[in-house]
Amino acid sequence: MIACNRACRCARQSTRPLAQRRWLSPSTLGRLAEPVQSYISTSRDPSVNLSIEHHFLQKSSPESAVLFLYINRPSIIIGRNQNPWLEVNLALLNPARYGQPETEPPGLGDVDLVRRRSGGGTVFHDEGNVNWTVICPPNDFTRDKHAEMVVRALRGCGVDRARVNERHDIVLDQGQQGKAVNPEDTHSTPYMTTEGGGLRPLKVSGSAYKLTRQRALHHGTCLLSSPNLNIIPDYLHSPAKPYISARGVESVSSPVGNILLGNDKFIATVQEQFAKLYGTEKTAQEVGDDWLQYEAVRKGYDELKVICYEAISCSRTLTPRPVTRVDVPTDATVLHL
Repeated sequence: MIACNRACRCARQSTRPLAQRRWLSPSTLGRLAEPVQSYISTSRDPSVNLSIEHHFLQKSSPESAVLFLYINRPSIIIGRNQNPWLEVNLALLNPARYGQPETEPPGLGDVDLVRRRSGGGTVFHDEGNVNWTVICPPNDFTRDKHAEMVVRALRGCGVDRARVNERHDIVLDQGQQGKAVNPEDTHSTPYMTTEGGGLRPLKVSGSAYKLTRQRALHHGTCLLSSPNLNIIPDYLHSPAKPYISARGVESVSSPVGNILLGNDKFIATVQEQFAKLYGTEKTAQEVGDDWLQYEAVRKGYDELKVICYEAISCSRTLTPRPVTRVDVPTDATVLHL
């Protein structure tokens, strides 16, 4: 038995001179004050996109509704209260470091690991996923409201098997077509099966939330056409899990599948449904890596960079979730991270 309770700090603070730092322009600040806002990111960096998202949560008008859409390069995003040792096969994230050829399966090379500020489980992102975020006043928030918005978008693209389930996730029913249901009911489809009576629905978008006194954030990852679907389990199954007793919220495993829908079509339809829900047509503003020049966004980005490999080696990230006990079999090979 090995006890590991060591604190580790690797937060990267901005070292740029004050004269080189920039604050948001009046035009950008004015946009954040508008009652309805729509944004789309050109960045593929998960830390950049989550930092921009957090900035919208903190700085947008308390009475506003915000839609933010983005796509990340291959990356694993863990929930605020999760332990990476229990959730992720850490050795696959940077295979060259451990002497594994990058051409061997899974073969994705370096994969980012980022802890988001919301709860929920661990998800895998790549260019076949579109991530959607809606931020609104708490009084306008329910855990189903914006998942239902996304389901309406999917059905508008011809995906009639999509619905919101009891966990507030979006799934595709896999049964044979049965009796007709109300097409406005986003919680049922003609393809539903009774519990234990057929194929389980495929999860295509989970849900995670962050609630503050003035704002409510709901975001999800929609599986559209991921080329990595068959190797996601390799990344999201930790070989160390059977030997670790640790604090943290564990992910709930579900069968997943691709919707087989193009990113651009999905994005356009979600933007359309958001406009209908909040009663306005807004042209989406592009954001991206250049937003790191703004001090508030850079600060959030630097905070996320606490999640680095040194932090993982100590089992600490943005919020401490230390490994409390590791039981190593006598015949085991120990990998030093």
